[in-house]
Amino acid sequence: MFPHPHDALPLPQRPNIENFKKIAKGLVKSGKHPTLAKAQFALARTYGFESWPKFARHLEALARNSPVSRFEAAADAIANGDAPTLRDLLRADPELVHARSTRRHSATLLNYVAANGVEQYRQKTPPNIVEIAELLLSTGADVNAEANVYGGGCATLELAATSVHPQRAGIQLELLQTLLDHGASIEKPSLIAACLGNGRPHAAEFLAARGAPIDLPAAAGLGRIEDVRALFDSATAEQRRDALCWACEYGRNTTVEFLLEKGADLAAHHPDGQTALHWAVIGGHPATVNLLLRHNPPLEQENTHGGTPLGQALWSAAHGGDTEVYIQILEALVNAGAKLPARHAPVNPRVDAWLAAPPRFCAASAPSALSKS
Repeated sequence: MFPHPHDALPLPQRPNIENFKKIAKGLVKSGKHPTLAKAQFALARTYGFESWPKFARHLEALARNSPVSRFEAAADAIANGDAPTLRDLLRADPELVHARSTRRHSATLLNYVAANGVEQYRQKTPPNIVEIAELLLSTGADVNAEANVYGGGCATLELAATSVHPQRAGIQLELLQTLLDHGASIEKPSLIAACLGNGRPHAAEFLAARGAPIDLPAAAGLGRIEDVRALFDSATAEQRRDALCWACEYGRNTTVEFLLEKGADLAAHHPDGQTALHWAVIGGHPATVNLLLRHNPPLEQENTHGGTPLGQALWSAAHGGDTEVYIQILEALVNAGAKLPARHAPVNPRVDAWLAAPPRFCAASAPSALSKS
């Protein structure tokens, strides 16, 4: 197995091809790779390149003032929010704004603005990223240029809309608006689904309000019940399944109720084995969990990781989920008949104390209040 392109390691300062040749020979001597060619290939992939020859050419170009070295300096400037350096580089080499990375993703400089899909160490959103984007666009960057990431071409708008970094920086929507103002295409059918699938509902709502295509799963995830009703009859079975999952993940209970009334299959699941109940648990929505439990969903169905909905609740509680919310979910699942594992890894003190002596409820005591959206 080799690293994904965005897991590529940063190169040392003043990298030297001869040093990497020595490292490759050392890997062979240590027995980690059977041949020099395989060792060199592994090194190239570790740093984000498709082959040793491409990696070697990149290193040689870095050793001099070349388009490659200028591109790398510009990419660093974007990640670090160094607008003056980026401006100087673009003035000195106007063609730089059209150049592409020599790494496997072939990203343009504008693609780096999204902090998504490129090298992990460059996935950062400085406070002035909108200024950086404006600078690149005003000097001729193609707003719809695509990087070869995530199995297909992704333009900056899609990458920025699904990226956690501009969201955490609090400027995702401003960045998206800037890209739209400069002509970014919003027509990709998968755009809203990509936002929802990456936990970016605010970006999804923003783009939907500006005309991005909406299918049944997207409408369900956004809680747009009128669109859900209008799109339901023409939707495929797969779209109906996905609609229920999105609605459950985002706690869109009015939509969940509508889909259940239409005969939604609670045993249906994605290829990863996640059912609607799994997704309600993942989203951390006790009211949605209780809504589903009234319709007798499968409680012990496992996802591809071997996790039941209750197991998913334990995992989510252990990995940053709201403890009190997940105790409510655990109580609802146990009350419905879900089995607690005989042995499990520690979660956190509050949940561990609950697991040591989980309260028993009668069926009538399960919470019934629903928050509709």
